[in-house]
Amino acid sequence: MSAALVSDAVINYWPLLGVACVVVGFVLRFNPVIVVVGAGLVSGLAAGKSIPELLALLGNSFVSNRALLLYALTLPTIGLLERAGLREHAHTWIGGLRRLNLVRLLIGYLGLRQVLSMLGLTNVGGHAQTVRPLLAPMSEAAAEKDLGPLPRDERQRLFAIDAATDNVGLFFGEDVFVAIGAVLLIQGFYAEHGIVLEPLQIALWALPTAIAAFAIHALRVRMFERAMRRRLAAAGREVPNAQP
Repeated sequence: MSAALVSDAVINYWPLLGVACVVVGFVLRFNPVIVVVGAGLVSGLAAGKSIPELLALLGNSFVSNRALLLYALTLPTIGLLERAGLREHAHTWIGGLRRLNLVRLLIGYLGLRQVLSMLGLTNVGGHAQTVRPLLAPMSEAAAEKDLGPLPRDERQRLFAIDAATDNVGLFFGEDVFVAIGAVLLIQGFYAEHGIVLEPLQIALWALPTAIAAFAIHALRVRMFERAMRRRLAAAGREVPNAQP
C-alpha cells in the first residue's frame, strides 16, 4: 500500500510541469500568450485531461471572464492619444513649469498614487494608462530642465524609477482601503486560526507601513537624482550641483 501511495504522489506532481514551462518560456523571452497557453495545456495533459476537455475548459474560462477584456480597450485608447501628441504636450507643459523639478514631480505623483489607492481608486493610475503616456515624458522634461538632454541609458533608468514610483504608491496604499482583496485575505487567514479582526483594524495597521514606504521611496528618488547628476558629470557633462 505504501508503494501505491508513493506512486500516486509522484503522478500528482506531474501537472507542475506547467510551472517549469512558464519559467523556461519567460527566460527564453517567448511570447507570453503562447507560453501561458502552452503551460496550461501541458499541466492539463499531465493531469489526465483530454484535448476536448481542455478546450472546453478554456472556452468556459474565456466566457465567464469576458468582462476582463474591457481592460484591453485601454491600449488602443492610449495609443490614439499618443498619436495625437499626448506625450509631446505633457513634455512641453512640464518644461514650462520652472519650479517643478524631477524630485518634486515624482514625490508628488507618489503621494497622489498612495492617496487614491487608499480610497480604493487603484485603477486611476497604472503603467499603461499613466506612467507611459504621462509620467514618463513629464519626468523626462523635468530632468532635462536641470540636466539637459539625457542619453538613452539615463532615460531608461528614469523610466524605471517612474514605474517603481507607481508600484510603491499602489502596493503600499491599497492595503489601507478596507475593501481591497489583500485586506480580506488577511482577515480570512486570521479567522481560520481563531483570531477575529475587522477589516478596518487591518487597514489602520497598514497605515504606518504606507507612511514609511512613502518616506523611503522619496529618499530613493532624491538619491536617484543625485546619482544621475554624478554619472552625467563623470561623462563630461556640465551639471550644476553635481557631487563627486
